[in-house]
Amino acid sequence: MDLVLLAKAAVMGVVEGLTEFLPISSTGHLILAGALLGFDDDKAKVFDIAIQTGAILAVIIVYWQKIRDTLVALPTQKRAQQFALNVLIAFVPAVVLGLLFGKAIKEHLFTPAVVASTFIIGGFIILWAERRSPATVRVQEVDEMTWKDALKVGLVQCLAMIPGTSRSGATIIGGMLLGLSRKAATDFSFYLAIPTLIGAGAYSLYKERALLSMADLPMFLVGLFFSFVSAWFCVRWLLRYISTHSFTPFAWYRIAFGIIVLATAWSGLVHWAA
Repeated sequence: MDLVLLAKAAVMGVVEGLTEFLPISSTGHLILAGALLGFDDDKAKVFDIAIQTGAILAVIIVYWQKIRDTLVALPTQKRAQQFALNVLIAFVPAVVLGLLFGKAIKEHLFTPAVVASTFIIGGFIILWAERRSPATVRVQEVDEMTWKDALKVGLVQCLAMIPGTSRSGATIIGGMLLGLSRKAATDFSFYLAIPTLIGAGAYSLYKERALLSMADLPMFLVGLFFSFVSAWFCVRWLLRYISTHSFTPFAWYRIAFGIIVLATAWSGLVHWAA
């Protein structure tokens, strides 16, 4: 058993869990962490996607009451049916565009320079979004969303295919700009993450199954475990945080971190290998 490899898997799991649901880009952090750890071959890229399932399990547990109530009421209650339909509608655009352009994006955009640049751009977008007028909020809770709201959020989620953008950042900030409250946008982003990330993980594992063997199982289990634990703490913290705070600190973090990556790469201080 390669203890060094398992240690790297644990670190990557923690990075995934802590960044997946914050508007700071888990993919971007995983690319950069993988570059520093030398954990960035083709198998590692499959690993990065697969361990998202651990983070999603944390969301399912945190939101289990709402998920269970929706499933129970689905055959009879219109509100539950509308909510489920909204999640499905928002999920479809990422599936279609992912199948069409996913390979090209991975080949050309999964680089530290792209990640750093989108970190900085995303940070300024968050600052702009947080300055909007509260009067523009028209949807306070996820159950008030229409199918058009869901479709718009789903289209915005597609921007997260560019590494460094942040899936949660795109859906939360995009939702807020579209008229959702901070709470509604955050809740819907979490619900939408369930089919999106589970689907991405399953598809990646199936597509790249030739790269994997039973010997890789301990590495994946370690990554899933640490992803789940760190995501569980992160989601619970974020839900408390947004009740009294804005996303502005995350914006400044993105900008500062992006500048550091660009500066260290330009100076040669750190070799941010893709």
